[in-house]
Amino acid sequence: MWFKHLHLYRVHDAVSLGLDDLEFALEQFAFRPVSPREMRRVGWTTPAGKRSTVHAHEIQGHRLIAMLRQERLLPADVVNEEVAERAEAREIAEGQPLSRRERQLLKEQVLEELLPQALTRSQCVELWWDTTRNLIGINASSRKRAEEVLDLLRQTLGSLKVTPLATKTPPGRGMTAWLSDPGQRPASLLLGDRVELRAAEDDGVIGARSVDLDSEEMQSLLEGGRQVSRLSLGSEGQLRAVLHDDLALKSLQFDDALLDEASQTDDGDDPVVSLETDFALMTAALGTFTDQLIAWLRGEVEPMNDSVPNAKSQ
Repeated sequence: MWFKHLHLYRVHDAVSLGLDDLEFALEQFAFRPVSPREMRRVGWTTPAGKRSTVHAHEIQGHRLIAMLRQERLLPADVVNEEVAERAEAREIAEGQPLSRRERQLLKEQVLEELLPQALTRSQCVELWWDTTRNLIGINASSRKRAEEVLDLLRQTLGSLKVTPLATKTPPGRGMTAWLSDPGQRPASLLLGDRVELRAAEDDGVIGARSVDLDSEEMQSLLEGGRQVSRLSLGSEGQLRAVLHDDLALKSLQFDDALLDEASQTDDGDDPVVSLETDFALMTAALGTFTDQLIAWLRGEVEPMNDSVPNAKSQ
């Protein structure tokens, strides 16, 4: 269950909700399979899999919950092709072109007929809630999917005020400074070998893998005005990741020592014990690394007293 990606959010109003109460709330919004007439459906699932009945796990203040998302696969070009064929047949039969309204009704009819026949695809998205740090991290490949999990959590809890984690030094500026001036590089930061550079004046992007980021060629690109938008980095004994300029962490790779410790734990073939062992080791590393990342970027932006920009609450 080791996270591959991480989108970080600051929880601004501490939620005093016991684990039993959280479990009950999640059960009210438990996942149910998508119906033949639905395009998609989301709900909470059991992180440890079908052999478990537990929706919320907690280890030393770290909580784990998981959203299951199921959608029907109905490609737009399939729908459009069927609509075009039916529209052409009607126009020939009626001797006149269909109006925009008639085409829209025809498309709705096609969707209604094809949707029950479409295959389904499911995706599980885990959420880590550090109740001590008031921090939420979501294992999602995109910000859009992470926000979908937060929307479901707001609906489940009634309200939840969070914003994307923000640092005083924007990540892009910080990453550029670390490469252009090694003297500004934090001592605890381990530099990787992947980078993406964007030109300031246009959308041109240069990406490189397995390169020396302290090379003269890299310095020349930075001196030419390019800014770092992605950078592989890490922390000794914790993890490595690719940091994006929106503070998202992608391609997480945890330290081998952590993975070895997890694999050597005797879980008695119990999925819950196995999950909670991995989760405890993972969140200890994630919490430490997040603290380091915030420090590397000169601290966190403090929210305004009267309002929290971009926060959503219900």
